[in-house]
Amino acid sequence: MDIRKCSFCGRMIEYGTGKIFVKRDGSIFHFCSSKCQKNHKLGRIPRKVEWTEQAHEIKEGIKH
Repeated sequence: MDIRKCSFCGRMIEYGTGKIFVKRDGSIFHFCSSKCQKNHKLGRIPRKVEWTEQAHEIKEGIKH
């Protein structure tokens, strides 16, 4: 079993759940929900969307 991380929000995705999107250039995106997939398709930036892990890290002052 392989646990993946959502490409948009950063949550962990359990085995057998979520969606996989493969672009024509071969890059792979893993989404935990249709909410994340739709936000990615709309071109939204995860660090500017308040409910994502990246936004929480910036808000708390933790930077990688």
